[in-house]
Amino acid sequence: MELSGYQTLALARDGAVLTVALNRPELMNATNALMEIELCRFFIEVSTDPETRVVILTGQGKAFSGGGDFGYIREAMDQPERFWNAMPYAKRLIFSMLDCPKPIIAKINGHAMGLGATLALFCDVTFAANHAKIADPHVAIGFVAGDGGAVIWPQLVGYNRAKEYLFTGEALLASEAERIGLINHAVPAEELDQRVLAYSQKVAAMPARAVQWTKASINIGLKQLAHSIMDASIAYEALSNQTHDHREAMDAIRDKRRPDFTGD
Repeated sequence: MELSGYQTLALARDGAVLTVALNRPELMNATNALMEIELCRFFIEVSTDPETRVVILTGQGKAFSGGGDFGYIREAMDQPERFWNAMPYAKRLIFSMLDCPKPIIAKINGHAMGLGATLALFCDVTFAANHAKIADPHVAIGFVAGDGGAVIWPQLVGYNRAKEYLFTGEALLASEAERIGLINHAVPAEELDQRVLAYSQKVAAMPARAVQWTKASINIGLKQLAHSIMDASIAYEALSNQTHDHREAMDAIRDKRRPDFTGD
């Protein structure tokens, strides 16, 4: 598999374990259109890579991912066609992860917000550094949690608890996320690399077909659920892109003030 043909991702191999890092550290690895396209491409290509048995997903620098690129989000308010054109990729990205036969292990090295949290939580097993915070603050900026959060959070922590956090975008420390079942493990930052690599190598040493077909079997129900929810949730997110409250939230971030939401 070609490891150098990506602009927004950094790939590194350790035997049968392939690490893919979101690689925009100067912007907290914020996701833009190109990164979504490249992530889709990566998960499709790695699916048939004979050298790779396990994938580690992480972020370069201090963050896992700060979520969507605010520059792109602001531009999409005035050019809604850009948002509409990106909608198919949001769904394709989630299904490229669910359809990838190789186990995907999240190494949450720093904060995972918005779409960053969604990417981490759709991984098959999740490890986070103790200092990392996880949140889906779509609603806090006037957006619907449409890019996968409405699918995965209820499956991990239950419907009421998912709504508690998605309604406000409140961030959880890794230790609390582990306690409620949102992630598998919260570990000291200095132990994160070794813990993730040790587990990944353990999985890579297992019978590959058995592991891959077990993942496929477990994901049947999750894929059915994602299919039934994501068209609607992404459409609702596109509608919320045109609301007054979303524009007010983005203006407040720009002006460094508290937003004044009106419900419109």
